[in-house]
Amino acid sequence: MLDKLEKKFGKFAIRNLIIYLLMGYGIGYVLQFLSTLTQVPWLSYLQLEPYYIIHGLQLWRLVTWVLIPPSTNLLLAIIMFILYYQLGITLEHTWGTFRFNVFIFGGMILTIIGAFITYAIWGVTVPIGSTISTYYINLSIFLAFSACFPDMQVLLYFIIPIKMKWMSIFYLVMITITVVQYISGGLIFAAIPIIMSLLNFGIFYLMTKRTIRFNPKEMRRRAEFRRQATPPRTQYRDGTPIAKHRCVVCGRTELTNPELEFRFCSKCDGNYEYCSDHLFTHKHIKK
Repeated sequence: MLDKLEKKFGKFAIRNLIIYLLMGYGIGYVLQFLSTLTQVPWLSYLQLEPYYIIHGLQLWRLVTWVLIPPSTNLLLAIIMFILYYQLGITLEHTWGTFRFNVFIFGGMILTIIGAFITYAIWGVTVPIGSTISTYYINLSIFLAFSACFPDMQVLLYFIIPIKMKWMSIFYLVMITITVVQYISGGLIFAAIPIIMSLLNFGIFYLMTKRTIRFNPKEMRRRAEFRRQATPPRTQYRDGTPIAKHRCVVCGRTELTNPELEFRFCSKCDGNYEYCSDHLFTHKHIKK
């Protein structure tokens, strides 16, 4: 289905969508700062409140809620901007622009649906807008990246090395605890937006079977098959086989690291080849 949709609507996909999302957060932080100076709750006019959308025709709330930043701490905001820029750009290169657009907008649409479901059940008796933000959509981006690159190691707080899969498991456990606490405390309305935001990750992951190509075990299996099926190459004088692929950044080859995949970069000026660890993270070479 995604292939058919991409053929019809792929030309309308927004490139570098994560950059526009982060720019929206920047606008949200500016409005937050102005609210502090002027004592006017500017962000409250942007919240996703179904009551005002239905009765007051404040249709802009269907879009402007994505400008509300998920964190008020400046240091955490800077870390978030750096982290999600890298995650978003890498996912867009991995999936393609159209699929990344579907993933992001799908999370937003499901969040909006969750807000209206909450309003249909509880009406104006619960603060719907104040419980909805893009925090869990950002978390779904993190989970999607972990699903594609589970063994990639990152530095937690720029100090502690940890694999993506362990961080995603930790976040899933914390989310589950939060949802259970909301439900057991009678705050089901607060749990619905969380569930709807992350439901997008489950649906998209099940629909996108191609993500198995980026599973390290699958990559290692295919690399081993190619290595066994390929006849021996010409030998050096000292008996060492000639490497066919070599990463420009780290110098690793298919002989030293058979689990890696190697690709040429279409954005570099020249025939520069990179391993799977540096294909989306290297600095493009321009003449």
